[in-house]
Amino acid sequence: MSRNKHILVITGWSFNDALVQTYTLPYVKIIKKNLSENSKIYLFTQRQKSYYIEFEKNETTKKELELENIFVIEQEYYHFGIKAMLSSLIHLTKLILLIFQKRITTIHAWCTPAGTIAYILSIITRKPLIIDSYEPHAEAMVENGTWNKNGLAFKLLFFFEKLQTKRAIACIGLTEKTPEYAQKAYGLKPKKYYVKPACVDLKLFNHNIKPNYALINEAENTNKIIVVYAGKIGGIYLEKEIFEFFKACEEYWNSNFKAIILSNSPKEIIENYIKDVSINPNCIWHKEVSHSEVNNYMALADFALNPVKPVPTKRYCTSIKDGEYWAMGLPVVITPNISDDSDIIKENNIGSIITELNQNGYLRSIKEIDELLKQTSKEQLKEKIRSIAKKYRDYSIAEKIYSEIYR
Repeated sequence: MSRNKHILVITGWSFNDALVQTYTLPYVKIIKKNLSENSKIYLFTQRQKSYYIEFEKNETTKKELELENIFVIEQEYYHFGIKAMLSSLIHLTKLILLIFQKRITTIHAWCTPAGTIAYILSIITRKPLIIDSYEPHAEAMVENGTWNKNGLAFKLLFFFEKLQTKRAIACIGLTEKTPEYAQKAYGLKPKKYYVKPACVDLKLFNHNIKPNYALINEAENTNKIIVVYAGKIGGIYLEKEIFEFFKACEEYWNSNFKAIILSNSPKEIIENYIKDVSINPNCIWHKEVSHSEVNNYMALADFALNPVKPVPTKRYCTSIKDGEYWAMGLPVVITPNISDDSDIIKENNIGSIITELNQNGYLRSIKEIDELLKQTSKEQLKEKIRSIAKKYRDYSIAEKIYSEIYR
């Protein structure tokens, strides 16, 4: 083992957000395994009220991490604006002090928004910078309608994405083609680039999990064709189109159809869309559950939906949920050109691509899923799809990358 290395990991999410719990922490633990016993990792998160969790449970989790020499730092989060800028200055000052006090050797940021703070810290403290989950965020926010290309938010982040690309000693992206985007958008490529798709806990998400009969009764889903969607309504995901797809499913399978929506999106939004597209409310089951419970609900499903808005930059991003769906043995209905996932699904015949966001497109995908479910035994289909998860989403991919970087 090498000398002690102390890593500052920067995120822009709440500690309770699934993006930290499932998309950051597992990798942080892998990084720690590649450091000496006395090395420490400091995980910076931003506290958001929408991800409230019982205080006691939160503190217990943090104490367990401290036993592994992983320490959580939480600061208040504000949306882009004056408060956010002032808050960032305060965070920046505290983090500069922490870097010198704790003898931080490397700054490791998750995604380019957090990478902006990390870049500034790297310049001021002269510590090496690593950007993880390196993907185009600024342009994606414009494409999905959240930001304006002439707005300050876009201009600032796009500017800092270029600086991060130039500064980072390593960028860990999600697809092979991301450096091509960097060359086209920023005029340069990362110095060193690794591909690490969104890996999945293949023990937690397992196709052999038996359906929970208590949940079956609660969902009133005996002998129905069930689709599951785990995610938000809006943002990088479609909105009304999700419910139009469910409506088309209801018309195709009639009373034999059920949709399970696992989302923290407000109940009122979902109810409004149900009314808007005239779905029978009994066809929709909306639940907000912790990530550790998601697998039990997925185990009830026959297939899954990933309704990412098919904007150009999504070619360079990877959905965590696809790996979770595959690990559960579920065929996936997805929009076109999403990461490498759309191509993987098409090439392996393990789902369907919605080529048109209209009734014709929905019906075509529904028929393809229906045929897929009928032509193969359920267990054979699950085994086939599970093998895709093992190939493309196993944590061994990340272990190899972090070992090369940190050992």
